Amino acid sequence: MKASLKGYVIAESDDIVEQGGYHYFPSADVRLDWLEKAEKTASDRACPHGVQFFDVVIAGTRHERAAWRYEAPQPSMHHVADRFGFWDAVEVE
Repeated sequence: MKASLKGYVIAESDDIVEQGGYHYFPSADVRLDWLEKAEKTASDRACPHGVQFFDVVIAGTRHERAAWRYEAPQPSMHHVADRFGFWDAVEVE
């Protein structure tokens, strides 16, 4: 699978975990140099899994909060630890 944004491939892997309709990519297969930590909101801080959102920045264009990962997933979400999910303008196929 690939996660792409405006023709740029952010992540590509055959090792995908699906959860809740989202596809999670291993960190090793993600262009981490295009991700910048987003400031946490009150909702982020309330998440029991320790969610951290990331802005995707490609060619000088910032796509706010388009990626995330769980920093402290509870047992029910442990299978997505150290993986990134994508949404909004990011196409996953």
